[in-house]
Amino acid sequence: MARSRFLTLTATATLVGAAACSFDNSNGPNAFMSDLAFSTAPAGLDLVSSSYAPSETSSMPWGGPGRGRGGGPGMSGFMGGGLGDAFVGGAAPGRGPHGGPFGMRIDASCVFAAGTGDLTCGPTVTNGLTVTAIYTIKNAAGTAQSVIDSLTTNSVQVRTTVVGTASRSRDGNVTATVNNSGDRTVTGLAVGSTQRTVNGTSRGSETATGTNRESKTFSSVRTSSDTTRALVIPVSATTQTYPTAGTVIRRMKVITTIDGTSSTRERRELLTYDGTTTAKLQITEDGTTKNCTVTLPRGRPTCS
Repeated sequence: MARSRFLTLTATATLVGAAACSFDNSNGPNAFMSDLAFSTAPAGLDLVSSSYAPSETSSMPWGGPGRGRGGGPGMSGFMGGGLGDAFVGGAAPGRGPHGGPFGMRIDASCVFAAGTGDLTCGPTVTNGLTVTAIYTIKNAAGTAQSVIDSLTTNSVQVRTTVVGTASRSRDGNVTATVNNSGDRTVTGLAVGSTQRTVNGTSRGSETATGTNRESKTFSSVRTSSDTTRALVIPVSATTQTYPTAGTVIRRMKVITTIDGTSSTRERRELLTYDGTTTAKLQITEDGTTKNCTVTLPRGRPTCS
């Protein structure tokens, strides 16, 4: 967590001073930086339940892998550092609430409230970020449980917030404030279930200001969101599986200002699963739409 935060701010201070170059669909004097900003998710978004790939570089405003092959910025052509493993068939196989795609474990120190049926973890503060997670765990009959039972737990809802401000003085003076939240419900976690259904939303914002190592003043505002609707994924004890139904909608907006000159970029990704080995992906970036496909499992976007 600490290294991730410091990488975030170091990358901000360094890359806002980089020499400009252009990519396809890039516009304006700050297009290089805003295009790179699509490559990762806002800082701390990897701590909430979302479709954005959780990784150390996903918390770097302008770091990460750059433009992916075939679809746009980010890992494997998806923005925000890439798409989470479970969405493309990369999650490890397994059954029961602790294993398989969208399986989960909860820290034993969390506190259960019998009156509400909620299990609260935190708040915890790490390097300026305050994280709070609230779980609602239920069996197949809909009865609340105080802990995940490896046999009977069938659904888990998790609501997470991440807020705070971090600063960095090396390679420039940078302050970044984040406000992220996520709400995801997974059903079909019981051992006997043959498939799981996932619904959820997340939102993230990151505002960074400061001066880079070339003494140029800058600010950046990045916002992101995603919605997962009726995502269905089969469960196997031995084989990796991928979603067979549902949609995922992802959005990002990036505003960068360097020495008073601003640039704005927007991108939307709509991923649709239809039960075949090919998911449909529609990408709209700065008003231009491309129709793409993603071969499952573990495919990269291929766009016409």
